[in-house]
Amino acid sequence: MTQQDYKHHIRYYAPHHFVFYPLASIGLGYCMYAACTYGEHSAPWYALGGIFFLLLALAFMLRQHYALILQNRIIKLEMRFRYHILTHRRFETVEKQLSDKQIYALRFASDNELVALVQRAITEKLPPDLIKQAIKDWQEDDMRV
Repeated sequence: MTQQDYKHHIRYYAPHHFVFYPLASIGLGYCMYAACTYGEHSAPWYALGGIFFLLLALAFMLRQHYALILQNRIIKLEMRFRYHILTHRRFETVEKQLSDKQIYALRFASDNELVALVQRAITEKLPPDLIKQAIKDWQEDDMRV
């Protein structure tokens, strides 16, 4: 795996992204092609295409939804713990001044720059992408969904 930084922090899950989704998409595409080609015998192809579409949509929503909710909760707990260890103060008071996306971006910052970057994010109202770009010592997160 390449070293993680701002340009290389997106993670793919091969069975979903490179096997299931392409095959289901091809199946959906073929069903739509066959439905248009077979004229009066197209109803079964539309039905099968609808099943492929629902399968794709459901797989995408469920795979992402539950895992992301849990991941976001864990990130907030991690940030509370790190901030408390570094400052001996509770993060909850600071957390109220940050959006969830800002908190998620801050998790990539090293301990040396986290506290200052938190303050900068609050005072300058930095969007998440600028927070990530401001990080000098990127901390990898290889265990995320």
